[in-house]
Amino acid sequence: METPSNRFKQALKQERLQIGLWCSLANHVSTEVVAGAGFDWLLIDCEHAPNELTGVHHQLQAVAAGTATPIVRPPWNDMVIIKRLLDLGAQTLLIPFVQSAEEAAAAVAATRYPPDGLRGVASTTRANRFGRATDYFARANEEICVLIQLESRQALARLDEIAAVEGVDGVFVGPADLSADLGHLGDTAHPEAQAAFADAVARIRAAGKAPGILAPVEADARRWIEAGCLFVAVGADVGLLARHADALAQRFKE
Repeated sequence: METPSNRFKQALKQERLQIGLWCSLANHVSTEVVAGAGFDWLLIDCEHAPNELTGVHHQLQAVAAGTATPIVRPPWNDMVIIKRLLDLGAQTLLIPFVQSAEEAAAAVAATRYPPDGLRGVASTTRANRFGRATDYFARANEEICVLIQLESRQALARLDEIAAVEGVDGVFVGPADLSADLGHLGDTAHPEAQAAFADAVARIRAAGKAPGILAPVEADARRWIEAGCLFVAVGADVGLLARHADALAQRFKE
């Protein structure tokens, strides 16, 4: 049995657009439903969703039956948490609130086995097919994809240094947090925020890394795709459920 190739990482290297969906319901049933919808990737969120390790495990199992590649966002840039998510079989991680090149390098190191990094070694995990993937230790480092989340003015100022870190495969613009730090909480459409997003995307591309963004409004998503974003989340499971539920109820209330 061989270690699975990271299709998402390969797609970014080939500059093939990857369309994704945020998963915040923290439920393996809902994740399995959207896994077969045709998205290229799904984000299993542990930062702003009530996801714990066992729930992530169940959702990774559910995604395996679909067509989308799972990406896991840990709650923090923490070596121990990252280690446990990797042992569950996550191959792509979105690391939140990275503020410097040093923090980006620490995130990469947490995903790599020694001597290239600091990841702890376990011989029988879901990641190595419970010891059946005999090539896992030889290939694991190269198959891990590290995405860094850009969420503040400080990170924006240091973006060139962050993007230059070896092992960082992509940089994801966090519109809500970045706009809030710019003084526009809840207003991602503010001209200053939009200009910052565009500046970030251009600089990420110039650094040779893949830019990503969350854009649940279709017109915005298409604009960022045209601007060069390579992985774009075009919605969220919570939003889909809430808005469609609202619309259905309203039709009958009227």
